[in-house]
Amino acid sequence: MESIAAVSLAGLWDEIFGTQPDPDTWVVIATAVAALAAIVPHGVWRLSRNAITIAHEGGHGLVALLTGRTLTGIRLHSDTSGLTVSRGKPTGLGMILTAASGYTAPPLLGLGGAALLGAGRITLLLWLSTILLVAMLVMIRNAYGALTVLLTGGTFVLVSWLTGPQVQAAFAYAVVWFLLLGGVRPAFELQAKRRRGGAGDSDADQLSRLTHVPAWMWLFLFHVVSLCSLLGGGRWLLGL
Repeated sequence: MESIAAVSLAGLWDEIFGTQPDPDTWVVIATAVAALAAIVPHGVWRLSRNAITIAHEGGHGLVALLTGRTLTGIRLHSDTSGLTVSRGKPTGLGMILTAASGYTAPPLLGLGGAALLGAGRITLLLWLSTILLVAMLVMIRNAYGALTVLLTGGTFVLVSWLTGPQVQAAFAYAVVWFLLLGGVRPAFELQAKRRRGGAGDSDADQLSRLTHVPAWMWLFLFHVVSLCSLLGGGRWLLGL
């Protein structure tokens, strides 16, 4: 029995950390088009943006923990807004990094995912995504947020366990394209809101108060991170 268990664990290890063949080029392009179809139309974006909000608030939460802050909870709302609450020093590098990690998290996660896919680590990407979603679910403090994360995580589990390599590859590429492309739009939306006099307590404005650097410069940083991630990640996904 011990030898069987050892063989099973070894097989699972190889499956997770091994490499899988890249999908055909048409699959990579088709998943990019599908991601755009979930981002560009306003009506569809109002629903799909929930996934970006998960990554946004997850970024706040993860960096808060990494910088020594105490994460007390995350809330996701039906209007695709969110709130991450952490305790700790209200100023300083930890607070700055935590505030700056929201808008940068989706494109950077997409960039990391593109690096994994470029290395053929499709299964590892799916497992890591599932683990992060489960960890986030523990910190969710409202019903809508719990339902959203549970449905998203459940989708990853179903794809990982019940579908074949080709479906898994297409799903993984679609997810990464969505993070890369979808990570660009929120910064432009924030810019438009601020131009109209709204979003006075946005991440950029909070960072401005923390650092005495103008909010538009932080907004510019969000644009740079998202666009550079898209360019770099897109090259990896396309095998350029």
